[in-house]
Amino acid sequence: MEKWDKLGYEYVLDSKWLKVRKDVVRLPNGVTLDDFFVLEYPTWVNVIAITEDGFLVMERQYRHGLERIEYEICAGTCEEGEEPLISAQRELLEETGYAGGEWTLYGISAPNPAAMTNLNYTYLAKGVKKVSAPCQELSEDIDISLMTLEDVRFLMDSGQITQGCMLAMLWKYLACNKK
Repeated sequence: MEKWDKLGYEYVLDSKWLKVRKDVVRLPNGVTLDDFFVLEYPTWVNVIAITEDGFLVMERQYRHGLERIEYEICAGTCEEGEEPLISAQRELLEETGYAGGEWTLYGISAPNPAAMTNLNYTYLAKGVKKVSAPCQELSEDIDISLMTLEDVRFLMDSGQITQGCMLAMLWKYLACNKK
């Protein structure tokens, strides 16, 4: 197995949330592709937040890509130079008003390593508590719910949680916390 040779590239989109790079690459078998698109996203973070009394902090919001309302765990992006743990703690506080607790790195995933450059860090935050009102960005309209593990499993089984990186870590959490 060999890496592809990058012969050249150009940026066809450069925005705050996404850069799209068009690479010219040569594969190990000699084939040249002159339009292999790479999506450069910032690092993502997710938080499986468990309250002091054992409820999962869940979010519900509209997702324009699928044009539907989705259930999710807290998620966001790292600011430039910001460590993933700090980003995750900031996102949880901003989006939900919850903070504190004991934080551990629960998993690292690649959303789509074939064409995306970023990693997704998921943290498990146990014993969080409500410390303030949410302070959501202008583009955010998030409903917060506290749910049991059984409630979350129902959402996963019924297709109401669809984000792949979140599903992977939630299934891991369910598998490790069977009653």
